[in-house]
Amino acid sequence: MTLHFTVYCQAGQLEEEMRTVSWFGVRSIFRHRLLGVYEERVTIWNAGSMDEAIERAEAEALEYCSDLDEVEYARFSEAYAFDGVPEDGAEVFSLMRESKRPPEEYVRRFFATDDERTGSL
Repeated sequence: MTLHFTVYCQAGQLEEEMRTVSWFGVRSIFRHRLLGVYEERVTIWNAGSMDEAIERAEAEALEYCSDLDEVEYARFSEAYAFDGVPEDGAEVFSLMRESKRPPEEYVRRFFATDDERTGSL
């Protein structure tokens, strides 16, 4: 999708510029104080840049917190640029971490720590 918009130059002249809009997944971290848990949320954004997607996700994160009791945004967000338009089965987030740990140990260390809450809160 391409948007056309007008930019005002320093000389006061109008200049047409084309801007490509892409999809981004943004992972944000929240602390639920009453529950004693941290939450990782991935939201998707149609934005002109990764910085814009993060900026919009951070604004939404503050809104999300204001709707809930004792939830704070941990001031951490990271973005992932989609390859194309999201569709059924699309990858919405990817993070690569260097590690020499074997798969089972890696998963236990970073994901299946026995401290996760799964299902409904």
